[in-house]
Amino acid sequence: MNAENKPRIAITMGDAAGIGPEIILKAYRHEALHDICRPFVVGDAAILRREIASLGLPFRVVPMDEESGMSAVDPFAIRCIDLRLLPADLPYGVVSGSAGDAAYRYIEKAVRLVQAGQADAICTAPLNKEALSKGGHPFPGHTEILAALTNTDDYSMMLATPTLKVIHLTTHVGLLHAIELIDPDRTYKVIRLAHDTLARAGFDHPRIAVCGINPHAGENGLFGEGEEEAKLVPGIARAREERIDVTGPYPADTLFYRAARGDFDIVVACYHDQGHIPVKVMGIEAGVNITVGLKGGVIRTSVDHGTAFDIAGKNMADERSLLEAVRMAAELAPKRVKGVGQKA
Repeated sequence: MNAENKPRIAITMGDAAGIGPEIILKAYRHEALHDICRPFVVGDAAILRREIASLGLPFRVVPMDEESGMSAVDPFAIRCIDLRLLPADLPYGVVSGSAGDAAYRYIEKAVRLVQAGQADAICTAPLNKEALSKGGHPFPGHTEILAALTNTDDYSMMLATPTLKVIHLTTHVGLLHAIELIDPDRTYKVIRLAHDTLARAGFDHPRIAVCGINPHAGENGLFGEGEEEAKLVPGIARAREERIDVTGPYPADTLFYRAARGDFDIVVACYHDQGHIPVKVMGIEAGVNITVGLKGGVIRTSVDHGTAFDIAGKNMADERSLLEAVRMAAELAPKRVKGVGQKA
């Protein structure tokens, strides 16, 4: 692929006290990263330089502004939009309001770059929710930040591995509240988001399966208070009227196995742990988090792990999830630029 045609991926540095800078630099060592995209970092150049020295890598940081060209291919140059928010000696593994605020500012900047047509997709390194709150941004996570920045009401979190894709009706809320939030309209909208996202990614007829809320999907009223019939079935029926290939609700304890072996293209999970546990059991290094439905065509992928404060600064972090997240961002970005359903 010609360098000019490769998507421009803005990689946000995440919480700089964690492993974000380390996994970004380790990812830059892989030729595959540069084969699929033109990456650049939104973060702090001083932090990146510290990490380069710590890891003994042959990179140099090249500060760039939004208008600077990215046509030159140089795998040793880490192009960085330097927001200059943090000191180079920021302590590793310590919850910090300044690092939390900076992590938010990196995301905010990346969103504006996509909206201005100066980046094609965003890939985010992990942030720390406690630090984020201390920094004045009490969001549960990236998904909610991105929804607020893009004024998006109908969105969802999708998790993807090479063999399993999961999208959620609810995410960062308690279980009782999650069940309260599920209704036929939300069920329909998430099924629609799943269908449209996979269609843009090249699936001709996405096969969607919906998890039940209760054990055995309620067993025809034996378990629960009829939540499946009241909250899920009408939304499924509405989607089927629009010729979407969706079935269920199915018992969650067997559905993920069926999806992983290829019976379905994506599973609709009802709450956070129902969807996250099967994906993470398959390997955190293979998981990618995708925010689906953001206004303005903003595409965002992320690693499916945290800041790992316990190993920050110790050269122990694994970059494979970030590589997979960048690959997914690059795969989705050209389709957004060229048009729905077009191949890159």
